[in-house]
Amino acid sequence: MARYYVNKNAQSTGEHEVHRESCQKLPYPENRIFLGNFNSCQPAVTEARRYYKNVDGCFHCSRPCHTR
Repeated sequence: MARYYVNKNAQSTGEHEVHRESCQKLPYPENRIFLGNFNSCQPAVTEARRYYKNVDGCFHCSRPCHTR
C-alpha cells in the first residue's frame, strides 16, 4: 500500500493532482491533503473527489489515473 495525497493547488488546466508519497512531484506539506493508504491510484482519486470536483492522477506516479 502507498500513501496518497491531493494537491491543494489546481493545475493551470483546473484539476487537482493525486500523488503517491514517493513521487518526485509531491507538493510541499502545506500544499497537500493526505488521502489515505491505498493499493492503487483509483481509490485515492475517488477519495480526492470528496475535496475537489476536478481531480486527475499525476502523470509521474499515478499514470493509470492520469487522463489529461
